[in-house]
Amino acid sequence: MTAAGDFSADEIEAGRRLFAGEWRFLSAAGSLASLPPMARPEVAFAGRSNVGKSSLINALTGRRALARTSNTPGRTQELVFFGSSVPLVLVDLPGYGFAAAAKGKVAAWTRLIHDYLRGRAALARVYVLIDARHGLKATDDAILDTLSQAAVSHQIVFTKSDEVSAAQLAAGITALTAAIMKRPAAFPQVLATSARTDAGIAELRAAIARLMNEREDDRRAWPR
Repeated sequence: MTAAGDFSADEIEAGRRLFAGEWRFLSAAGSLASLPPMARPEVAFAGRSNVGKSSLINALTGRRALARTSNTPGRTQELVFFGSSVPLVLVDLPGYGFAAAAKGKVAAWTRLIHDYLRGRAALARVYVLIDARHGLKATDDAILDTLSQAAVSHQIVFTKSDEVSAAQLAAGITALTAAIMKRPAAFPQVLATSARTDAGIAELRAAIARLMNEREDDRRAWPR
């Protein structure tokens, strides 16, 4: 399991500051044509229906009801954008796989997810959420294939890690780490989180802060 030791105290603090502001809803998009302008780097959260994307966003931002949560798979049916005063936008993607909605609707928003992931220039990284109780599924492979083909940076995040034993979690992380080694665009570290207990939340914030710093360093290195 990812430990705080993987991040320095300064990085943990940078992550805390990044998410300490007042996060708010910016917009929702049900089609590519309705996507908001690309004004800031975006970090997106993808995963199967009911994997806990909205709960994780709420935990990251310290807002209990920023992203709408539900026990009904498929409640989020649009790309939902959140922002604050910092140069970062969080994107809550519709869940893929099983959902309590018509098959046509599920197919439409699944296409939207893939199109967004392939073509959004502002997208800095996609965090692919995997339920620690169930591990990687075929529907996850489809998203990972899209990200690999489009060379989009992505990282695996286990959710609901408090609902498995330490041994099960360690075995799951080992298996996933081996699987993503075959994907060049995948970040090689698997993060384990729990929105209920806040386990791993500080580390995920630190990882996003590190990503933002790296992008800023790259931007400064561009020729002028």
